[in-house]
Amino acid sequence: MKTPRRPTRFAGFASRLVLLLLAMLCVASPALAARIKDLAAVKGVRDNQLVGYGIVVGLNGTGDGKNATFTTNGLANLMRNMGVKIDPQEIRVKNVASVIVTAKLPPFVKVGQTIDVTLSSVGDASSLQGGTLLATPLKGLDNQVYALAQGALSIGGFEVPGPSQIGLQKNHLTVARIPAGATVEQEVPVSFADKKSIAISLDSPDFTTINRMVNAINRALGGKYAAAKDGATVEVTVPPPFRTKEIALLATIENLEVTPDTLAKVVLDERTGTVVMGENVRLSALALSHGNLSLQITPKPPTTPPSPPEKPMVSGENGQRLVRFAEGASLGDVVRALNAVGVAPRDLIAIFQTMKASGALQADLEII
Repeated sequence: MKTPRRPTRFAGFASRLVLLLLAMLCVASPALAARIKDLAAVKGVRDNQLVGYGIVVGLNGTGDGKNATFTTNGLANLMRNMGVKIDPQEIRVKNVASVIVTAKLPPFVKVGQTIDVTLSSVGDASSLQGGTLLATPLKGLDNQVYALAQGALSIGGFEVPGPSQIGLQKNHLTVARIPAGATVEQEVPVSFADKKSIAISLDSPDFTTINRMVNAINRALGGKYAAAKDGATVEVTVPPPFRTKEIALLATIENLEVTPDTLAKVVLDERTGTVVMGENVRLSALALSHGNLSLQITPKPPTTPPSPPEKPMVSGENGQRLVRFAEGASLGDVVRALNAVGVAPRDLIAIFQTMKASGALQADLEII
């Protein structure tokens, strides 16, 4: 009998990697409860997007060129507001750049507090390093000014000039940030006072999870105060003891623990050979042949009690590998067995795709 070939170094490393991922999955396989605040959000409590057009000055010859007419026009308007009249056609500076300034206005932020801003060049500037943003109003979708941004830029990188093959650049030089660079000038009103009901929305809609959430809230409040409106929304009627204490009610609800339900899903990354799967993935009866590997999942009588999967075997001529399981085995068990007989991750991907096409894989298959 011929001696089976030894797996390559890459195959051995890849197999150990997949086994490590599976071991981590097995440790965390029992569904763990999570707080409602980690699974859902209260309706009306969200960030608001802000945007504005600004001028950055103080660049070391790395600003917009003469073709960026919006920069010269913007600088001319700015100078005019300061009492200096100048023709935009006469502006020939390379230390100025136009930028779009974006920010998120968090809920409950108050006037006078600060938020971070991000600046992105809109002209042909080669770098924003060393620049300073002039006062820029930031508006919401209602065209109202909610914050005012200004300050020195931080690009988190650098550029060392030199010939095209020698110059050094780290990080992106035409995008910058100003931590705490905008001052809030107007608040977005969000209030729960005197509300008769509060809506809570799941981040990932699921009928089973939403039903568990309703039951958890009703147990905690001691009555049927919560009701599911759809697969993502729970409406909670404010109980009499919590009238005028809506914040205390939300604090009670968001710390309740619920076990989320998940879809049976397998995610494959063809570039790296990574395989990630959920705990609910199951396989139907099948017979599969892949190279010198044979995989069999045999039907099982309904009256037969569950038993652990059979130990993978290596048999047959020329090192033919045979792996056999009973119907209902999890995909995790199959992957562990296939790795035990030296199947590489990329071969696993091909096997999973074939299983899905045949209808034996009871899960969604996503390839990224």
